[in-house]
Amino acid sequence: EKFDIVKKWGINTYKCTKQLLSERFGRGSRTVDLELETQIELLRETKRKYESVLQLARALTAHLYSLVQTQHALGDAFADLSQKSPELQEEFGYNAETQKLLCKNGETLLGAVNFFVSSINTLVNKTMEDTLMTVKQYETAGLEYDAYRTDLEELSMGPRDAGAVSRLDAAQSQFQSHKDKYEKLRADVAIKLKFLEENKIKVMHKQLLLFHNAISAYFAGNQQQLEQTLKQFNIKLKTPGAEKPSWLEEQ
Repeated sequence: EKFDIVKKWGINTYKCTKQLLSERFGRGSRTVDLELETQIELLRETKRKYESVLQLARALTAHLYSLVQTQHALGDAFADLSQKSPELQEEFGYNAETQKLLCKNGETLLGAVNFFVSSINTLVNKTMEDTLMTVKQYETAGLEYDAYRTDLEELSMGPRDAGAVSRLDAAQSQFQSHKDKYEKLRADVAIKLKFLEENKIKVMHKQLLLFHNAISAYFAGNQQQLEQTLKQFNIKLKTPGAEKPSWLEEQ
């Protein structure tokens, strides 16, 4: 049984390699669905662009985290000096309060940006990647389909003795099997591309609105709007003293 599996794999690999080389040297023909190929290429380009956005958003998260940590330390330093410098107690005091507020707003913004990063990561590395895995299976099935189609065409043009007729029947059966597999995967890819596009629009509409509202509120110094944005998108920050560390502490 193992020998038969290895033998079948070897024959399939040989036929596919032969077909691939034949296509590259311009001697073989390749079955192409132009509409589907265009959609697949667009998906790959979109994924590359979204990966760039994801990388930049992660960099922004890291910078914001460093800023919040610095503001926290600066606020503590001002608060300490306020206690130890009577002549500047008021000035150090309101600077300590300002840094404390900025730190709080920064943590809230980080919660929003982290949610944005997490959602884009899921879209790119799970949803899009899942569709591209099916695309790879479809492309492999297409190569196999063309390889067995070419094999059948070559046998059809040969002599029709008893042995040839037997080989032709076997080739016809194998060709039909690979044709069915190819057509099923082509349909699967078309459906996944359709649902992916709908999901992408839905996810990005929500995430881009979140990102815009959170960034705008933060830099406008609107604490109430910033907190309202997190409530709107059901984003919860860990409270101090919680059993599990906040996501800020896990970075």
